[in-house]
Amino acid sequence: MDIELTPEEAAFRDEVRAFLAAKLPENIRDGASSSPTVFVEPDIGQVWNGILNEQGWLGYQWPTEVGGTGWSPVQRYIFEKECALAGAPNLTVLGLKLVAPVVFSFGTEAQREKYLPRILSGEDYWCQGFSEPNAGSDLASLKTTAVKKGDHYVLNGSKIWTTHAHWANKMFVLARTDGTVKKQAGISFLLVDMDQPGITVRPILTMAGDHEVNQVFMEDVIVPAEDLVGEEGQGWTIAKFLLENERGGSCHAPKLIYDLDDIERTAKGVSDGRGGMLADDIDWRRRVAKLRLGVTSLEIIELKILSRIAKGQKPGPQTSLTKLLASNLRQEVDLLAVDLFGPAGLQLPTARPLYGDNAPAPFRCEKAQVAAARYLNSRAWTIFGGTNEVQRTIIAKTVLGL
Repeated sequence: MDIELTPEEAAFRDEVRAFLAAKLPENIRDGASSSPTVFVEPDIGQVWNGILNEQGWLGYQWPTEVGGTGWSPVQRYIFEKECALAGAPNLTVLGLKLVAPVVFSFGTEAQREKYLPRILSGEDYWCQGFSEPNAGSDLASLKTTAVKKGDHYVLNGSKIWTTHAHWANKMFVLARTDGTVKKQAGISFLLVDMDQPGITVRPILTMAGDHEVNQVFMEDVIVPAEDLVGEEGQGWTIAKFLLENERGGSCHAPKLIYDLDDIERTAKGVSDGRGGMLADDIDWRRRVAKLRLGVTSLEIIELKILSRIAKGQKPGPQTSLTKLLASNLRQEVDLLAVDLFGPAGLQLPTARPLYGDNAPAPFRCEKAQVAAARYLNSRAWTIFGGTNEVQRTIIAKTVLGL
């Protein structure tokens, strides 16, 4: 695989860099660096989305015929990497990268015309209704039902770990429309309006005290029949497409590179307690080097997957390998940040957000203030999107053929 940039790709990279230097607001960058959760709050994320949408770059993973950039896989990778290295906030993945590809791949023309422009404009903010209290890794065992009554479905059940449901006005939901067939065959994919009677959102606070996830209860919720995506019973196929796209549609390495670079720079000004600097300590350098090798390996695997996509092939089960590696590396990098600051890295303020005029005063510095919360929140990486155990099983069966 040739990973050298062509002159055209290098010129595109320079264009992205120039745009980021001119258009990424300092307060947005600072807010992103002080956000301990995976998903930044809408007051940061939606502002950045709007800037990108004005540039015409928000739908950077979408084809041109549905309002996207039509960029090549290499261009998408360059864009993601440059955004990460510039400290830009993560994009609102649930709408842009999860439900949007489902809508333009499986939806009707009416669904594309209705929903895709509203994702780009920010009018619709989406959450994902997949996991349930007794159906997490075994998602096919979900109990939420959708019963067809005339021109609509009646939805009953609950979803859990629903990220940003307290901000969302839309939710894409897996529900059982047929209980008489094999459990995977009776599931359908529905687009649900959150602003209606029968929907209750209950907050779930993380170990760090952040309100990122929720439990959503649905009692006789109405879903118009035209908001069924695909056919009845096609939900499991669509969900597998969505999850494969989630794991292979983005690159995790650039953000890890950014965080590791930042830790190394900071360590040059941190005492090792023996009269020197932590950055010169041999054990610290060995630990950083090991992580650097892991992140570089992940980047190469992600580039290989992008190479497959560029050739018109599906990402494939190798995306489970990137999910597994990225989750473990994320936790190790966040632990390294806690250790970098010593006792100052253990502070855990309960106030949120940790940016802006009303942010609590940090002990030592803002980076130290966010370290413990980020570490605690990143424990979820090896659970959400498919646990490490699930990813290892997929790798064993479909990659190694065991």
